[in-house]
Amino acid sequence: MRIGELSKATGVSIRSLRYYEEQGLISSQRMANGYRDYHSFSAEQVKTIQFYLSLGLTTEQIAGFLHCVMTSKEAFCREIMPVYRSKLKEVSEQIELLQAIKANLEERISHILSENPEMEMNENGNETDQT
Repeated sequence: MRIGELSKATGVSIRSLRYYEEQGLISSQRMANGYRDYHSFSAEQVKTIQFYLSLGLTTEQIAGFLHCVMTSKEAFCREIMPVYRSKLKEVSEQIELLQAIKANLEERISHILSENPEMEMNENGNETDQT
């Protein structure tokens, strides 16, 4: 299948498919006219890549275990657990940071409203004119 067909079959842009190929995540054969020719299995690979990208993993991380998950069940791929644990730690740290920022913003809003109770916000967070 040609790159345009693979793009249509997976919903992934041609530019992204070329990037995946540059990263070694998918491969193609070159036809006599220079066009890329992808195996029908490539559509499943691309969908698998998209799934792991949706988990926040990088193409470099995915490259470390893609072959294994394409040939075995994920549960049997030892390479994946350290990646998952690392990503979970990273996400947890980001959540903690965002919660701290949220608490600080709530405190600032409360402080401002305690000093100036006439200042009210509409549902979009914009000041409303109370005059």
